[in-house]
Amino acid sequence: MDLLGFVCAALLCAAAVHAKPTLRKDRVIHDQDLGRQAHEDNTSFQYDHEAFLGKEEARTFDQLTPEESKDRLGNIVDRIDGDADGYITTDELKAWIKRVQKRYVYENVAKVWTDYDLNKDNKISWDEYKQATYGYYLSNPEEFDEATEQFSFKKMLPRDERRFKRADLDGDLAADREEFTSFLHPEEFEHMRDTVVLETLEDIDKNEDGHVDEDEYIADMFAHEDGGPEPDWIKTEREQFSDFRDLNKDGKMDQDEIRHWIMPQDYDHAKAEARHLVYESDQDKDQMLTKEEILENWNMFVGSQATNYGEDLTKNHDEL
Repeated sequence: MDLLGFVCAALLCAAAVHAKPTLRKDRVIHDQDLGRQAHEDNTSFQYDHEAFLGKEEARTFDQLTPEESKDRLGNIVDRIDGDADGYITTDELKAWIKRVQKRYVYENVAKVWTDYDLNKDNKISWDEYKQATYGYYLSNPEEFDEATEQFSFKKMLPRDERRFKRADLDGDLAADREEFTSFLHPEEFEHMRDTVVLETLEDIDKNEDGHVDEDEYIADMFAHEDGGPEPDWIKTEREQFSDFRDLNKDGKMDQDEIRHWIMPQDYDHAKAEARHLVYESDQDKDQMLTKEEILENWNMFVGSQATNYGEDLTKNHDEL
């Protein structure tokens, strides 16, 4: 969700802040679909196609002739070769796969870009974002009389500014598309992970002691208002807190423990897939790929009518 939507949703829900939740909150940042598919090259290259292209673009290639697929693949290879040295390294391939797998965040930014780029200079300054998101509140504070509304704005504005400055890598207080993407979707960018951890701590740490204790951890998931017995899953979560969240057994979580909780160190699927593609296509075994080696093994990277015949796919998509 973009931050403007988040702020609006927070204010709309303010009146119901004490309502008993019906859904269990999950703060863990999960891997994209790449880690949830079966990899079965002996029967199909579909996993490789979706990892390399993304699901939607893989379907587009399934409609092409082999010649068209190889031609488009050649263009993609040129884009992957970031230093234009004629070789695709495992790191370059991994970076491409990671970008493909989080394409949805770039599409989200593209949809809202014009809402924030008020002077149309293809950058979004902090002042532009603040005006687009908080301008009405800043100009008409008297219209926000309720304490919950005032609190929400006063809390979110400095937090957004801190996040914006962290995303602004060159420090010019103006975000290009990559920087603005990391601002709206910090969980997808390594240099923003500390900000995600800090914001999670601030959300849950109600007594503001800089830690999350067991009661705060549970309260973030479940509002226990009626005095009745806790659901069974709450008992399980208390055990999870004691056994797996509170790593140093001091009765509370610090920022390192929060990071371990919400950003588990899962298997690096993009790196494994990049290594797999290099291994399967590297004819001279120099641990790098040329465009010729990729095109020679093109059907592992992309599909076509020849490899996916019989499917009725009529949806059109732009080329990568």
